[in-house]
Amino acid sequence: MENLRAIGWPYAGEIDDPAWAALCAAHPGARPMRVVAQHRTGYEVAAAPGEGVAVESPPEWQRATGYRKGLVAPEERAAVGDWVLVESGKIVALLPRHSAIKRAAAGEHYKQQLIAANVDTVFVVCGLDADFNPRRIERYLLLVQGSGAQAVVVLTKADKAQDAAPGAVAAALAEVRAIAGEAPVLALNAKDRDSVAALAQWLRPGRTAVLVGSSGAGKSTLTNTLLGVEKMKTGEVRESDDRGRHTTTHRALIALPSGACLIDTPGMRELKPTGEEDVADSFADIEALAAECRFRDCRHDKEPGCAVRAAIEAGTLDPGRLANYRKLGGEVAGAAGQLASRRTRK
Repeated sequence: MENLRAIGWPYAGEIDDPAWAALCAAHPGARPMRVVAQHRTGYEVAAAPGEGVAVESPPEWQRATGYRKGLVAPEERAAVGDWVLVESGKIVALLPRHSAIKRAAAGEHYKQQLIAANVDTVFVVCGLDADFNPRRIERYLLLVQGSGAQAVVVLTKADKAQDAAPGAVAAALAEVRAIAGEAPVLALNAKDRDSVAALAQWLRPGRTAVLVGSSGAGKSTLTNTLLGVEKMKTGEVRESDDRGRHTTTHRALIALPSGACLIDTPGMRELKPTGEEDVADSFADIEALAAECRFRDCRHDKEPGCAVRAAIEAGTLDPGRLANYRKLGGEVAGAAGQLASRRTRK
């Protein structure tokens, strides 16, 4: 049990999740193990900190090839962070998730892609250089909202930003806090252990966190500092645009010295909503303003008595945030329609 706890097993004693207990009882010869890496060819699982072992997945999880269609939707297969039951080198059951971070996969046809499962905290990592993009942070926060995990925005490269322009870090913090709702926002130097110590409250024993953000944001550097060793490969950012190359090529779960687990993810170019998000929750400030508009069906364009337009004119609401609110609302509505059609076909 101690080894399982070291990689995030949520129970110190009896399993109090009835669904987990029932599956464990149904497979008395199986061992609970955690998915620590996912490759195109399969999964690696572990029952203790250290290197994972390859296991065979159920036939219905196999990727669709040629004439054969996939029997199980991608989000119903295991992902990094999932707990599975393993017997004789095969996964025999997937334990129900307590949280799931996902997005709609790129492409014309609707399908969901799991980023990580059974996560307590999502660190949304953004560099204070050319990577800094409040609109992208809003998109990440929308995807995390409703996942069962807590979002924390981590602004890296604070040392460089401050050196380049005194006051830049304070300005960035204020800008992000204005859009982050209840999510904590921190600025730090990912290479400095004392600076990174600010994340300790979310990395206690038994907790699991995942790092999400674009390539070059500092996720792998942050992982190395938390580990105290150079385990994750890092890459130099390009001088032309401060963007990084993909240094993490697959998701992997790593046990930290603090007793917590950390999942590093590849940089994501596309962040498409799944259709299950609630835009109103992520843009509560705009929703509150809209409730004060003279007309209930106000489109916040040229209508008289529009509280949203008044806030923009007063400088208390960023017009870019309103534009993103509309854009994401349209994307979520479109994805929700595709999701409903897929469920109807099933």
